[in-house]
This record gives sequence, structure tokens and C-alpha cells, in this order.
Amino acid sequence: MKEGYIVVYVTTPNEKTAKKIAKEVLEKRLAACINIIPNIYSTYRWRGRIEEDQEALMIIKTRRGLFDILAKTIKEKHPYEVPEVIGIPIIEGYNAYLEWIRDETEG
Repeated sequence: MKEGYIVVYVTTPNEKTAKKIAKEVLEKRLAACINIIPNIYSTYRWRGRIEEDQEALMIIKTRRGLFDILAKTIKEKHPYEVPEVIGIPIIEGYNAYLEWIRDETEG
């Protein structure tokens, strides 16, 4: 299993969808903490066009070894055809916080 901790960014169409996904992820112990930032402005290319949308951003703290099952769980609950699920390694962190992530995602 991959070692270490990551932050995972996920955009959703709205806060309601983000909360639904967050609940599922936390119930399955795939993350220790999820921040939801509503009303972000997103502009992106999709199928040859430039799109603009209001979205909600999820910031998920978890262990690197859980990324694949986390991404699968998100995809199952996410309405987008191709949801953004990006894992970024945590290079440094307060040791007690990282231990808390580990403790809340084991089991």
C-alpha cells in the first residue's frame, strides 16, 4: 500500500452534492476531514468549448493508500461524467494532525 498522506480536490456542481459525497466518504472512513467551499467560480475547456460554472470545492484529507477506493466512491456518487479527483501529497504536516488522519481512516 502507498504510504503517506494526501489532500484531494474534488469539484461538484453545488454544496448539496458535496455534502452527500462527504457523508459517504466519511462513513466509509476514507477520509478524516472534508472542507467544503461553496460558490467557487470555475472556467474550463470541455468538449472543445470554454465553460463557466459556479461549483463547490471539496478539500479532502486522507491517506495516500486510500486514493483509488476514494476516487471510486466519489465517481459512484458524482453527477459529472468526468469528475475532478486530484490527489496532492502532503510533504510536511503537524505530526499530531497526521496521526489523527491515520487514526480516523484505519479500521
